[in-house]
Amino acid sequence: MVQGLRIALAGLGTVGCGVLKLLKDNADLIERRTGRKIEVIAISARNKNRDRGIDLSRYDWVDDVVDLPKRDDIDLVIELIGGSEGPALELARACLKKGIALITANKAMIAHHGMELAELAESSQIPFAYEAAVAGGIPIIKGVKEGAAANEISQIFGILNGTSNFILTTMEKDKRGFEDVLAEAQALGYAEADPTFDIEGIDAAHKLAILSTLAFGTKLDFDSVKTSGIQTVTLSDMQKAAQMGYKIRLIGQAKKNTQGLFQKVSPCLVPCHHPLAQADGSLNAVVAQGNQVGRLLFEGAGAGAGPTASAVVADLVDIARGGYATPFGIPVQYLEKADTEKADSDKQSVYIRLSIANTAQAVSKLVVLLADADISLESLNQQEGQDQETSDVILVTKACTSEAIENLVKAFNGLAEIKSAPVTMDILNI
Repeated sequence: MVQGLRIALAGLGTVGCGVLKLLKDNADLIERRTGRKIEVIAISARNKNRDRGIDLSRYDWVDDVVDLPKRDDIDLVIELIGGSEGPALELARACLKKGIALITANKAMIAHHGMELAELAESSQIPFAYEAAVAGGIPIIKGVKEGAAANEISQIFGILNGTSNFILTTMEKDKRGFEDVLAEAQALGYAEADPTFDIEGIDAAHKLAILSTLAFGTKLDFDSVKTSGIQTVTLSDMQKAAQMGYKIRLIGQAKKNTQGLFQKVSPCLVPCHHPLAQADGSLNAVVAQGNQVGRLLFEGAGAGAGPTASAVVADLVDIARGGYATPFGIPVQYLEKADTEKADSDKQSVYIRLSIANTAQAVSKLVVLLADADISLESLNQQEGQDQETSDVILVTKACTSEAIENLVKAFNGLAEIKSAPVTMDILNI
């Protein structure tokens, strides 16, 4: 049997403790599968005295996480601190510069600094792995980077945030409002006290940017992801979508074509028969389209101690077996800089909800703006608003570009008769 693998773990939250428990419970199985003994040598977190429900006395405690790679008895560091900057980034840089393998679940750090970290890993020819950063326990990173490596992938899309999916599917099932279900999600631990990253689509955008690089061989470009969240979705939207044969889900979409790279995270209407519409609760589901293998569907638990720890340890097993691959499947120097200014999605219909002054002239002005934008309608539904002075209007457009919709929304916002910001959702033809 080859020499053992000595580990340091930074971050002892739910996932960190889950990793320690998994390594202890499945130690014999993991050793048989890797041919090596996996030993956790040192640990670090912000609060040494916090009761985490597990015995930590067998591990060396290190107060400052950045001191972990300074030790001579560490072969690999697992970073589970979180955050795109600060100690997590400092630790990652220190490990890779010293030639210590790194495993992380930190999607924000990768989305913002992944190119730099990948270059460091490649220059040292050491593993930098991050399966747990996207879609929890689903092996989507390995699936795209290795399983679909022979394919040219044209698009990748799916549900990338379990918190938002829990909120939307619970609203749908229980006929409850957004704020009520958000409070429940926080009480159950699905949502943070500050849920901004989850409900506004930022967390999903971090993950989508990573998947785009893996799928298309393009440089990471988080800043070009068009992002909107679920906080504007109402029960009436869900009821109208159901009447049309759809369910509302927060969807990340990425496509690459001759025009460039298009990336977007937003609530969308998904056909009821599609697997993405069937993904309930905190499940994640991702679809990739390859030119040889066709359509691939990945689905499973997107969060939680067990699934995320499973993904972390899967990376650990790969590294223990001697596996090494460039972090993004293609060396950083060969990743393309994609045009995102001209890129657009395929034409698709769009659901638009807005509140207008309850006058005939208001509707007429809407129609004029639609004509000016060269957008045709499938339907226009008008009903009484919350008071006699306003009406709620639901527009369903025929297929058009996202640029045309953006220009239309700007025009709507300049109309005095519009009494609330328009809410738009793509109607996916998948």
